[in-house]
Parts: sequence; structure tokens; C-alpha cells
Amino acid sequence: MLSRIAESLFWIGRYSERAEHTARILDVHVQRVLEDPWLDETSAGRELLAVMGMPAPDDAAAADSRQVTELLAFDPANPSSITGAVGAARENARGARDVISSEVWECLNATWNDLPHSEELARRLGPHVFFRYIRERTAMLAGLVDATLARDDGWRFLILGRSLERVDMTARLLSSSISEDPASQSWVSLLRSCGAHEAYLRTYRRAVDAARVAEFLLLDRLFPRSVYWSLSMAEQILAELDGTRREARFTVDDMARRIVGRARTELEFRSVDELVDDMPDLLVSLQRTCSTVSEAVTHRYFARNAPRSWTIEVPA
Repeated sequence: MLSRIAESLFWIGRYSERAEHTARILDVHVQRVLEDPWLDETSAGRELLAVMGMPAPDDAAAADSRQVTELLAFDPANPSSITGAVGAARENARGARDVISSEVWECLNATWNDLPHSEELARRLGPHVFFRYIRERTAMLAGLVDATLARDDGWRFLILGRSLERVDMTARLLSSSISEDPASQSWVSLLRSCGAHEAYLRTYRRAVDAARVAEFLLLDRLFPRSVYWSLSMAEQILAELDGTRREARFTVDDMARRIVGRARTELEFRSVDELVDDMPDLLVSLQRTCSTVSEAVTHRYFARNAPRSWTIEVPA
């Protein structure tokens, strides 16, 4: 596979997941502002911008929920916004038309073309209309990827990008609620934004509290949006892409795979108390891990000095 095609697929996975999770994070933020009369809207907006890696505006009024939504949802020049991420995913899909299905391309293209109409509706009826639209379209895209793409290297790079972005964005989602009271209803909103509320209740069969929400979203081995699940998937994909894996006797040569495996192992054996005590540092570490792994994958497979094509050895 040509490395430019692999890179396009990798970023389709990342950008589509980024759009979905940004919609989920903003949905939680707007809901908190509406439901909590004691919440300082400006401070919450600045905290959210910091979580998303964006500088806080100098003007205090520019951090209200309306302006935060403008920056993180509707700004086409910002690749971290929803509109920017959808546009970037579509552009990458244009460069990989030969290896993705027509259904995947049509889903991304139709989503992009309908964004102005959805944005207009959101301005009239409220931002939840836009957030729900993005969540539905990205869910459709994920279903088409799973249903119409062969499980070859192209699929692996797309799922690798999706898995890394999911780890990063789940960590950001938790960071956006870490200062909340352990018994706050915001933790219920957080679970619902992840599509995890019902799965959480079936797992614990008790009221929602902060420690168990963190445990579920970080460590659950059966929920596909948990950090542990996503790290395990990324590790599996990297192992399948590593053509030298049969020859490695003492260590893993792939730096990205080593970093992912180390992060998964360090997370796997933490107790709930350790999760709660170390939560801020742990979430920052997970985001840093995703950035480092992305750089390592780029250096190995996508950089100018990387092989422009390669073959994967298949065991006999």
C-alpha cells in the first residue's frame, strides 16, 4: 500500500472520531450550563477550551457557551472543530477513493454538503440539533466502515487512527468533568454523551458516582469506547502491521507498539483508588501517549524517508 494512501486512511479515522467526540463534549458542556444555575459559564468555557487544547480568549465574554460552540463546532478553519474535522476527513477520503467503498465516500461527502443546513438549524433551534446530527452521521460512517471495507491494511490504518483518537478524546471528555462533585448529575450526562449510561447501569446496577464512571470509561474490557478497549485494539492493529513480528524474540521493534502496550499495561493493573487519586496526571499522560504514538506511526509509515510501499508477511 502506498504510504500516502495509508496516511489518508489513518486521518479519516482520527478526524471522524474527533468530530463525534467533540460533539459529545460540547453537548455535555451546553447541558451543564443550562441545568446548573450556580455554574460560572465563563470559567467552564475557559476550562473546556483548555481541555481541547485551545488558548482561552482575552475577552471574558468570549468564553461563554455561545462563543465556545462557535469555536469548537462551526469554525471551518480549525481542524479541532467539528466542521473542520469533517472537512479534513472528507479531503483525506478524496485522496483514498480507490481503497474506500463508495458508501463510505458518499456518507462523508453528504455529511459535509449538509453541514451548512444543519448549522442554520442549530442557530435557530439550539446546538443540540447539530450535535445529534454529527453523532448520527459519524455512527453511520463507522457502521459503513465495518460493513463495507475488507480487513486489509487500509482498514487497519483507519481503525488505528480511530482507536488513538478515541483514547485521546475519552481522556479529554473525562478531563472536562473532573472538577465536578462526585455525586453530581453531570456524571450521568457524561455517560449519556458517550452512549455508555445503559451499559454502565447493566454493569454496576447501582447509582452513578464519579469513581465508577472513571473505572468504566477507562478500564472496562467489554465496552468499545473505554480507553482500555481502544488501547488494546490499537496494539492489535500495530502488531498486525508489524511485518517483523515473527522474528522478534526478545523485544518489540516497533516504537508505537511498545508505547501503546506500556500504556495499556500501566492502566490495566491500577486499582479504582489509584485511578481516582492519579486521575489528572493519568489523563494528561494518555493524551501525551496518543500524540507520541501518532508521531511514531507517521515516522515509520508516512514520513518522506519511510518506504513508499510495503508488504505484510502472512504466516504460512
